[in-house]
Amino acid sequence: MSEQYDVLVIGAGPAGYVAAIRAAQLGMKTACIDDFIGKDGKPALGGTCLNVGCIPSKALLDSSKQFHNLTHGFESHGISAKDAKIDVGAMVGRKDKIVKQFTGGITSLFKANKVTAISGFATLKANRVVSVKDAEGKSTDYSATNVIIATGSQPIELPFARFDGKHIVDNAGALDFSETPKRLGVIGAGVIGLELGSVWK
Repeated sequence: MSEQYDVLVIGAGPAGYVAAIRAAQLGMKTACIDDFIGKDGKPALGGTCLNVGCIPSKALLDSSKQFHNLTHGFESHGISAKDAKIDVGAMVGRKDKIVKQFTGGITSLFKANKVTAISGFATLKANRVVSVKDAEGKSTDYSATNVIIATGSQPIELPFARFDGKHIVDNAGALDFSETPKRLGVIGAGVIGLELGSVWK
């Protein structure tokens, strides 16, 4: 017999976690399922946006803007910054700390609103049964009166251009460079592509 919920939300990104919290606030027994694993190897709520998208790219964008202002915008104020350098490791570390704060905030909101967080890959089956496979490969079935699918998107790896972590990376890889690339081509002019292009420029 599978555990029964009023609402099961598949996906813990900005659409999913907000839907789960609101359903719980309206008095429904609610769970939210997501399979994202953070850099620390632990489950992380927030989906692409909070983990490897909008929030981390904006954190890096803020840092790179500060560096740009230091090297290009302060001379008119009489401020000189000769031989300014950027510590990419520290910049990425700051980004990681911000991501951890945001994802931890969602965990706290789930606890406060009595939303059950379930870590694993969800498969929707007949009659609103959701099978969740955890990191160890164990599957557990859950059933619900209502299922909300909020799975978002992920980058497409082309068969002739695999992500190798060095020459070809996805958005997650572009958030974790160890140094500023000498050359960088960005395919995709969405928010993340534009922001990461600006960061590394």
